[in-house]
Amino acid sequence: MKPMPHVVAIMTPLPHTIEASHSIHEARAIMETEGIRHLPVTSEGRLVGIISERDLKLAFALAATTESEESLNVGDVCNLEAYVVEYDTPIDQVLTHLGELRIGSALVTRNGKLVGILTNTDVYRNYAELLKMAYPDA
Repeated sequence: MKPMPHVVAIMTPLPHTIEASHSIHEARAIMETEGIRHLPVTSEGRLVGIISERDLKLAFALAATTESEESLNVGDVCNLEAYVVEYDTPIDQVLTHLGELRIGSALVTRNGKLVGILTNTDVYRNYAELLKMAYPDA
């Protein structure tokens, strides 16, 4: 029987990050340029949370009604309770927890340092590969 693979096997390594002190405009620019929907948030090099495309949409909508768009930083609107796992956590545990929490990403660390991110897109891509192997004639 094969052992369960670890999250490191399907994560995106070395994801883009953004400092909490940067503006929400900078976060949106990175996401648009890189074609991503989640950005790990750091403060002085330390992982502190995550900001998603949904978080930014809400921040811009709220800022438009209060005229505070220019003063909002990533740290003001990011999720400080990101789901963080070690790189050697079994994939099934991570996926179960993502489903239970109804969230779309997990930050992957090794000895406390960010090494990757696992998003729904990574999971879908991996699942499609598995299906192609299981059903090569389909």
